[in-house]
Amino acid sequence: MLNLHIAIIGTGNVGRATAYTVLYEGLADELSLVDIKPGLARAFAEELKHAAAGLRLDVEINAYERDEDLHGADLVVVCAGHPRKPGERITRRELTKYNAEIIKYIAEVVPPNNPGARYVIVTNPVDAMATLFKKISKAEFVISTGTHLETLRFRSKLASELRVPVSKVDGYVGGEHGQCAVILWSTVRVFGTGIDEYLKLRELSLSKESVEAYMKKVSEEIIDALGATRYGPAAAFRDIIKSIVLNLGMILSVATPYKAEGVPEEVLVSRPTRVSMTLGPTYDDVLSDEERAKMNEAAIAVYETYKRALELLGV
Repeated sequence: MLNLHIAIIGTGNVGRATAYTVLYEGLADELSLVDIKPGLARAFAEELKHAAAGLRLDVEINAYERDEDLHGADLVVVCAGHPRKPGERITRRELTKYNAEIIKYIAEVVPPNNPGARYVIVTNPVDAMATLFKKISKAEFVISTGTHLETLRFRSKLASELRVPVSKVDGYVGGEHGQCAVILWSTVRVFGTGIDEYLKLRELSLSKESVEAYMKKVSEEIIDALGATRYGPAAAFRDIIKSIVLNLGMILSVATPYKAEGVPEEVLVSRPTRVSMTLGPTYDDVLSDEERAKMNEAAIAVYETYKRALELLGV
């Protein structure tokens, strides 16, 4: 796509790190920043212009304080919302009460000025918020960043436990970004060998439970110490954005519409999915029966959060 225009809505910790990563990777010819906090997007835009000069990148950088002023974007990354804070022991799902109204508003005012845009939702609880965004906006291409970040955290931890290079570890996390994230052990390969076979051949042991606990809890440790997660999410979102705009077809754990047993409508749930300018196929057929059941549980959890958002909004 020529003259690619990427927009980042919400320039807090994650939005700024993501925007810088997009700039550094040279993924956009035009980069728009949107934040309702007076002066924030403009100040950040100035800083990115200085970075672009250092990187010798000719990128047009815009700043807006109103979501409805964004126009002509090809890809919109929605990061706006209330984040989890240090010491604040609330789940991502509990952020619904803060973020549902924000997502509804963006879904109403942004698509009319950005026809044909693709949307990547980052705002938590991300799968329910992406489901809400898709319902309100009626945009064709809406995904959540899903469990790709958990996938990177999982691979990092597994490589550390097995003392192998992380580049030699493959495998995916599916389900919900959060409490119902599911390590898809059937997809895991170490040096190209299935995890159970690898452990047997090397006479190694592994606590899968401790790996899963790390994957689900490490974000709290990072937030408590650093105030926010920034660079891990930015790297994860970079993968997704890059695969879309360069039409790479990478297989990533992003959340796309999923029809689950016992759920009356599709909700966005993560599983390994080929991601490019179009979405799919998904690789549900490689999952075990147990993993499929857990995916269904995740879909039910996402639906309940999404339904709560609709109730809060009176929709």
